[in-house]
Amino acid sequence: MTEWMTAPGLTDYLEAVAFMEVRAAAIAAGTAGELVWLVEHPPLYTAGTSARAADLLNARFPVHETGRGGQYTYHGPGQRVVYVMLDLNRRGRDVRAFVKALESWVIDALAEFNLRGEIRDGRVGVWIARPDKTPLPDGSMREDKIAAIGVKLRKWVSFHGISINVEPDLDHYSGIVPCGISGHGVTSLVDMGLPVGMEDLDLALRATFTRHFPPFEG
Repeated sequence: MTEWMTAPGLTDYLEAVAFMEVRAAAIAAGTAGELVWLVEHPPLYTAGTSARAADLLNARFPVHETGRGGQYTYHGPGQRVVYVMLDLNRRGRDVRAFVKALESWVIDALAEFNLRGEIRDGRVGVWIARPDKTPLPDGSMREDKIAAIGVKLRKWVSFHGISINVEPDLDHYSGIVPCGISGHGVTSLVDMGLPVGMEDLDLALRATFTRHFPPFEG
């Protein structure tokens, strides 16, 4: 059974990374079980392994280089960060399938609030179509990102994970080009007009988790 833990208040980013390093090593060694850790961070930017310097427009908050995949992203109050420390040795050593399962999990959790999340080829994360906004210059519909995904594997144990916007200050994204993608924007559950709090999202995440990450057999 995967353990769940919720951190109170705001969690220091470097302390969170240190905790994940220790727990992931223990999972790989067989001395600890899987963990889903729910946190919120103070405002900060993180740079993934594919981050481009030009995408850091204004370092208005601390910037942390991290070993997860992806580019620049923002973390801050009102955003649920979901750190997933799962044993892919027992869940199939398939990185693409793992990322797809994370995306599908987020989509199912959003569906609990009748919100349709979608994935797009070439754009990791979960997106919301915005027909209410002015189309892009090429006439295509604008889409806003509501969830980012960036994971790291060591000995086939995952850490880092997902961030889902509940009610963060969306202006804080202005210091970066989120995930290196221009033209489209970012949104949140509250920005979409949903009266959803952090606890509501946590319940939805728990309710949909085992659809994509079932308990081990045997």
